[in-house]
Amino acid sequence: MELSELFVSLGIALGLGLLVGLQREKTQRELAGLRTFPLITIWGGLAGYLSIGLGGWVLAASTVALAALIVVGNLHLIEQKTSDGGLTTEVAMLVMFFVGAWLVLGPREVAVAVGGGVAVLLQAKEALHRLTERLDRDDLTAIMRFALIALVILPILPDEPFGPFQVLNLRAIWLLVVLIVGISLGGYIVYRFFGSKAGVLLGGLLGGVISSTATTVSYARRSRQHPDGARLAAVIVLIANSVVMVRVLVEIWLVGRSIFPAAVGPVGLLLLVQTAISLVFWWRVRHQDPDLPEQENPAELKPALLFAALYAVVLVGVAAARTWFGDRGMYVVALISGLTDVDAITLSTAKLAEIGGIETPTAWRIIVVATLSNLAFKTAVVASIGSRRMLGIIAIGAVITAASGIAILLLWPG
Repeated sequence: MELSELFVSLGIALGLGLLVGLQREKTQRELAGLRTFPLITIWGGLAGYLSIGLGGWVLAASTVALAALIVVGNLHLIEQKTSDGGLTTEVAMLVMFFVGAWLVLGPREVAVAVGGGVAVLLQAKEALHRLTERLDRDDLTAIMRFALIALVILPILPDEPFGPFQVLNLRAIWLLVVLIVGISLGGYIVYRFFGSKAGVLLGGLLGGVISSTATTVSYARRSRQHPDGARLAAVIVLIANSVVMVRVLVEIWLVGRSIFPAAVGPVGLLLLVQTAISLVFWWRVRHQDPDLPEQENPAELKPALLFAALYAVVLVGVAAARTWFGDRGMYVVALISGLTDVDAITLSTAKLAEIGGIETPTAWRIIVVATLSNLAFKTAVVASIGSRRMLGIIAIGAVITAASGIAILLLWPG
């Protein structure tokens, strides 16, 4: 390693150590604080540099020496009766030592990410404790189920194409299940953290992340029972529907990178239209606090299996329609599948376009058709179980969005 590179690595180590040390200084300074952590990260950097020429025993000996210092420091704190009995600072010291070593031995980006993550994690103590208090036993069980879905089931599934048209792949299908459940679970955890404190805007955002369809049904029923809150319910549903377009863009980017540049324009324009409609109505009710309905935890195994089955059916359906009926048949599949779920048709279409099974212009148009179909379904839900005042607002948004979507389908180049 050149001398200039070594100084850069040690400088970054100093900065990361100061960052973590500042956090510890403000919260727990008995064992290590603003000066100790920078020294530890620099020590790690120097040990890593020396190990290049002298061997790995330098790092091993330094780790043992640091551990011994931690033990001596804790014994002193116990004698002074100032120890808090925790191990957070001790573990952070060891992690930051290896961060300093990694800055010299490995990619700096990884070390910087880990060091910054340590500082953020230490600072988030109170927030994490509040979140834990809000999560009940059922929520924790659901999180463990998500770990089962993502960390146990996914790795053991075969990664080979099979089935009709050779478009099915168990690992690829389950990976998308993990993606969708993970997004929904993230929104649910935020919901559990804020609860009834969430305002109109956040309530709509969370509803769109967790399930826009469930949000529509919940608020439509409430608007019938409490007509005075119909406008507020409509605004939250409008915002949730806007979030659906964000989900669509994220899913296209994750699954169909090659078609994303062509899809971001028309889909993004439809997102802007829905966002503008939502903001216009939100401005009138922005100071009202919604009473959020209880959301169901999305990290359940049965819904995950149902989504996997739906995604597989849609994937085969799109491929079959493309083979037997051409593009027109694919649009019919989009209209039908989009009624209740946009994720499945979006992911399947983007995946087929990525492997060359569908042309890019056809792919994003199918996705737009599915989103318009989904919007029509939700409007019908409001019409059947919601109040007329809520339906009036939802219908205005649906008509403007549908007109914009049709114009995009007909006029967008390509």
